[in-house]
Amino acid sequence: MTAAIPGPSSLAAIAPAAAPRLPSAGATAEQAMQVGRKFEQMFLSQMLAPIFETIRTDGPFGGGNGERMMRSFQIDAYAESIVRTGGIGLASGIAREILRMQEKSDA
Repeated sequence: MTAAIPGPSSLAAIAPAAAPRLPSAGATAEQAMQVGRKFEQMFLSQMLAPIFETIRTDGPFGGGNGERMMRSFQIDAYAESIVRTGGIGLASGIAREILRMQEKSDA
């Protein structure tokens, strides 16, 4: 049995605040690229989170509960930095697909 890949509307239902909004009809290439970058940042945050779960926060130089609570902000900052410095290539592909779908709907 294969699992269905969720579409954009079901992803927005899962995490409406975190899901990047698709640009409105007639979006420019820059607007589509912004959505692509936001999605890439969200994706990278989700991929980096398990790496940091293995790092202990106790010990003489650990931050304890405070460090554990702030870790998600640190991960988001890392993801933002990765995207800002070129990313992993998702943003441009997403922007291209948004513009392609828009052209199809206009035709």
